[in-house]
Amino acid sequence: MIKICSTEDVPKGTVISADVDGTQLAIVHGEDDNFYAVYDECSHAAVPLSEGEVEGCTLECWLHGSRFDLRTGEPTGLPATEPVPVYPVEVRDGDIYVSLTPSNGVTR
Repeated sequence: MIKICSTEDVPKGTVISADVDGTQLAIVHGEDDNFYAVYDECSHAAVPLSEGEVEGCTLECWLHGSRFDLRTGEPTGLPATEPVPVYPVEVRDGDIYVSLTPSNGVTR
């Protein structure tokens, strides 16, 4: 697990971008109060998901409106049809840690 940032750096309902050893991640504080990490690139168009909107447990791409489930990486709204990698997150002592091994088996 790699320390990314403090939980205070990601207010509820927001997303930040983080470069972890060359892997671009979108770190999301979901509206369910959990933290998530997904690969920071839409599987439909190569644009950063971290610039999108958080809605419940989904992240919406700002360009074409594709939505991804933060828990599974599966697309929940077209035009995306391919999932994005999802990474395990742990919160320890107010800090967010992420593993770079995708939990959903999807590689970028």
